[in-house]
Amino acid sequence: MKLLLAGASGLVGSQVLRLALADTRITQVTAPVRRALPTTHAKLLAPVVDYDALPEDAGWWRADAVVCALGTTMKVAGSEAAFRRVDHDYPLAVAHLARAQGTPTYVLNSATGADAQSRFFYNRVKGELEEALAPLGFDSLTYARPGLIGGERQERRPAERAAIAALTALGPLLPRRWRLCPGQRIAQAMLTAALLARPGVHVLPAEVLTA
Repeated sequence: MKLLLAGASGLVGSQVLRLALADTRITQVTAPVRRALPTTHAKLLAPVVDYDALPEDAGWWRADAVVCALGTTMKVAGSEAAFRRVDHDYPLAVAHLARAQGTPTYVLNSATGADAQSRFFYNRVKGELEEALAPLGFDSLTYARPGLIGGERQERRPAERAAIAALTALGPLLPRRWRLCPGQRIAQAMLTAALLARPGVHVLPAEVLTA
């Protein structure tokens, strides 16, 4: 299987990359990145690209599956427009280019509460992306919808760290959909969805992504 991974340097994407490189069912991983990855591997191709001007004619767009873990935060993005570009426009551009080359499967790391009609900007952007992906004609389309994601990030997020600590302590007392979703568990679920490539549209809710 040839896998195309978008967002390989992030919390979930780096876990997908690690799992994919160790999986003997996957023969090649292409991970287009904005900055060179520290990881090297015989079956890893990591072209450095500009996501605002992706190379439309690159042969590596044709894969057996795409796993998209692209995403940012409002604080890092700096504005709603910049956030939308990373969390909506880039994943959609990847989907268009991969589908145009015949890639049949797409797995997206979305979010709990994704809803194009939501009053909350974050949830609305996630929902609008899901709606935009649906008509592209993928044979298999999966939305992972985790809640708060646990794991070590490169950037500091004090408020998120506090929330993670609280959810970790209260985890056994909370409904499953409100518990912490470990990055590795999300990554494994997304990679499994890509490998299985079940026909149709599927949702992986937070309940199945929690610890």
